[in-house]
Amino acid sequence: MPPNTLVVTVEKPVNSVMGVDSTPLFLEKEKGVSPKQLTWVLLLKVQRTLACVSWLTMAAKTTFVSAKKRIALSDHLSDEEPKSRGKLYRFIKAFLVLSIVALLVEVIAHFKKWNLNLIQPWEVQGLVQWTYMAWLFFRADYIAPLVILLSKFCTLLFLIQSLDRLVLCVGCFYIKYKKLKPTVEPECYDVEDPSSFPKVLVQIPMCNEREVYAQSIAAACQLDWPKDRILIQVLDDSSDGSVQLLIKEEVSSWSQKGVNIVYRHRLIRTGYKAGNLKSAMACDYVKDYEFVAIFDADFQPNSDFLKQTIPHFKGKPEVGLVQARWSFVNKDENLLTRLQNINLCFHFEVEQQVNGVFLNFFGFNGTAGVWRIKALEESGGWLERTTVEDMDIAVRAHLNGWKFVFLNDVKVLCELPESYEAYKKQQHRWHSGPMQLFRLCLPSIITSKISVWKKANLIFLFFLLRKLILPFYSFTLFCIILPLTMFIPEAELPLWVICYVPIFMSLLNILPAPKSFPFLVPYLLFENTMSVTKFNAMISGLFQLGSAYEWVVTKKTGRSSESDLLALAERESKSSNEEKISRRYSESGLELLSKLKEQDQQVMSKKNANKLYKKELALALLLLTAAARSLLSAHGLHFYFLLFQGLSFLVMGLDLIGEQIS
Repeated sequence: MPPNTLVVTVEKPVNSVMGVDSTPLFLEKEKGVSPKQLTWVLLLKVQRTLACVSWLTMAAKTTFVSAKKRIALSDHLSDEEPKSRGKLYRFIKAFLVLSIVALLVEVIAHFKKWNLNLIQPWEVQGLVQWTYMAWLFFRADYIAPLVILLSKFCTLLFLIQSLDRLVLCVGCFYIKYKKLKPTVEPECYDVEDPSSFPKVLVQIPMCNEREVYAQSIAAACQLDWPKDRILIQVLDDSSDGSVQLLIKEEVSSWSQKGVNIVYRHRLIRTGYKAGNLKSAMACDYVKDYEFVAIFDADFQPNSDFLKQTIPHFKGKPEVGLVQARWSFVNKDENLLTRLQNINLCFHFEVEQQVNGVFLNFFGFNGTAGVWRIKALEESGGWLERTTVEDMDIAVRAHLNGWKFVFLNDVKVLCELPESYEAYKKQQHRWHSGPMQLFRLCLPSIITSKISVWKKANLIFLFFLLRKLILPFYSFTLFCIILPLTMFIPEAELPLWVICYVPIFMSLLNILPAPKSFPFLVPYLLFENTMSVTKFNAMISGLFQLGSAYEWVVTKKTGRSSESDLLALAERESKSSNEEKISRRYSESGLELLSKLKEQDQQVMSKKNANKLYKKELALALLLLTAAARSLLSAHGLHFYFLLFQGLSFLVMGLDLIGEQIS
């Protein structure tokens, strides 16, 4: 029957396909498909590899071109310090020469397979081999014990400082958990009665601040406070006559709008910022004011700044300072500003907040703070004896029993240095000044009437641990001892010292700025690289060297936040600047404008001429030499740390971070 026959002939192939006999058929199909899929996978991997190699090649080419430009411009810019102050550089250079010689000997010994354990003294052949064997004996008996002792000492300091950081972080977590915040009395001042508001003096010290004078004055003039209860002092120390004229015009324009503002310029500019503030406080009308708010020239407080800070003095006669934290308009401008933001976020969120809550004391940041004028006067006022006048007055006020309040929720916009040169000079002043102050204040701290615990906190934590020990061990341990141990394996540092603990501490530092987590490793390398600048500054301040008294105004760019309402006022003031000058001064004003344009062009041309930094370059070669030595010994992680740290120093030395040349 045809239908049955048809069914049989159809079912057999189906059964054979669905049964055991079907396995070879599918295997043959898989064998035909797999090579094609494998080909596509291999092609994809090759494409990704070529893209990665292309990217690395372009990055290397760009870096090489930038480095070539730095070197081409370095003939008259490579010396950032006079030769009389280059003792640290000469020490690093001598250490570098010795390490290169040692590396050459180690390379010879490696390829000739000289081994102290296998070669007997009578088997030594040749002067070089004998010298190498003598060096091994001398190293093991005399040098290694000293290096081990020094490394243990620095490691102990490292652990103590890490413990201090950990305790500060625990304190910050406790504050967050308990939601501890400074409190104020409800309805401190009657809005309908301006006479209930205290009189506040606002001071804006500046010196040749062409880029930011307009926005800082505009921000201060827009503070929400009764007009008859506030006076703004623009304290101009500019040496450039054209800048003085521009600032005078800006002050005059705001004065015509009804703002109570005055312009002051010193004929004799002594004492830098401290001398400027001291001169302003000597005015007769200051006695009529109860508080003084201080803003540096690049700071732009919100209009409600005084209403958020002044109430914390109400009913608390022992409070002498209320400090706000900083916020940065250019924190994402480049890698340098991102790394600075990590440091300063930790400083404010953790250090300042914890010390403010538990000790009622912290270092005044020099700006974005409000002082009770009585506290300033009873503490001796502004003194010109150091380059950290803000820390000086804070310590003296603390010794006189005044308490400080830190407001982590009140933020004031400001700028971060965008070039490595500006940041380097800023850090030198910030780390040399505290050591000057420590020498001057130590007798006063010991003889003061504050408690023993507060004395110990000032001496051991505030000054020694955080200002002296931190830059000392950071430079000595990671830039001197670590490369030295590559040539003295008896003193090799354990992995937890060079890797695990530093990464954990860097992770803690980044917690207040969680968006910066991808920059964990660059931040760790950056901090070790900056240790040479901080160590040099600390030594110059401690031993009163000439560079300790240098004061260089940090270069500003005049950036404003897009969401900041003051940006509009800034643009309007800048656009009307030329009209005001030309209208009031006619031909002389036009001459001034042409002079300003020429100066701006000169500034821009100088801006593109980046420097080379000799100490950083010498340390880069030293660390890379040590990395080559560790490669011979197959140290593993030590090699990678030295390699990347050396490259980090190379980037800094060639000024390839931050503001770049065009």
